[in-house]
Amino acid sequence: MMANHPGIQNRLPVFLRRQVLHFETAIEEAVRAFAASLPDQACLLDAGAGECQYKRWFSRQRYTGVDLAVGDASWNYGGLDALANLTALPFRDGAFDACINIVTLEHLKEPLAALREMGRVLRPGGRLLLVAPHEWEVHQAPHDFFRYTRYGLEYLLSESGFEALSVQPVGGYFRLLSRRLLNGLQFFPGLWAILAALFLAPPALLLPLLDGMDREKNFTLGYICSAVRQPFSS
Repeated sequence: MMANHPGIQNRLPVFLRRQVLHFETAIEEAVRAFAASLPDQACLLDAGAGECQYKRWFSRQRYTGVDLAVGDASWNYGGLDALANLTALPFRDGAFDACINIVTLEHLKEPLAALREMGRVLRPGGRLLLVAPHEWEVHQAPHDFFRYTRYGLEYLLSESGFEALSVQPVGGYFRLLSRRLLNGLQFFPGLWAILAALFLAPPALLLPLLDGMDREKNFTLGYICSAVRQPFSS
C-alpha cells in the first residue's frame, strides 16, 4: 500500500495528497493525533511496524517497533526493535500503554490471535489505534489474506478483550471510485499512460467532491478504529 511510502505523499501538494491519497493522508493524521494524545514517556508498541515510518510521531514516547519482516523484500527492516510474529509477542503482560496496528491485520493468517496478543501486552485501559482495509487490491502477495467490514472489526476487537470506541470508514463510494480510476493507470504502458491520464485523472480529482452523498459509507477503502483494553479476566 502507498501508506508505507511517505515520500510519495510528501512530494504532492496538500490538496492533491488529500484527493489522490485520501486513505494514506487520513491514516497519517490519525497516527499523529494518537501520538499527540499520549503522555510523555508512555510505552508505545508499533505492531507490524514495517520500516517504522510512524516512529517520528512518537518522539515523546518510548517507541518499540516489532514485525516479522516478510511483507516486502525491498523494505529496510533495520529499524525494528524486535523481530517476531504478532501472534507471539516477546513482551510481558501489560508492558505497553498504547499500541498501533496500521494496515497490517490483513497480512496476518490469525488476526484474532494477534489482537489477543496485542491486548495481552497492553495494560488495562491501554489504547489501540487499528487501521484495516475494506476495498483494496491484493498487495504484498502472497502475504495478503483478509479484508474487513466494520462488523468484522468490532467482533475481532470484542473477542480479543478490547472495547471499540469508534470504527470510522475512510471515505465512501465516490472516493473509492476515484481511487480505482487512478489505479487503472497502471495498465497503460508508455505514452498510452499519458493519454489515459488525460481521461482518467480529471474525474478522479472531481469525484471526491461528491463523497458526502454516500452517507452510509459501505463503499469504503478501509476503517480507522480506536479501542481500549478492557480489564484482564480473572
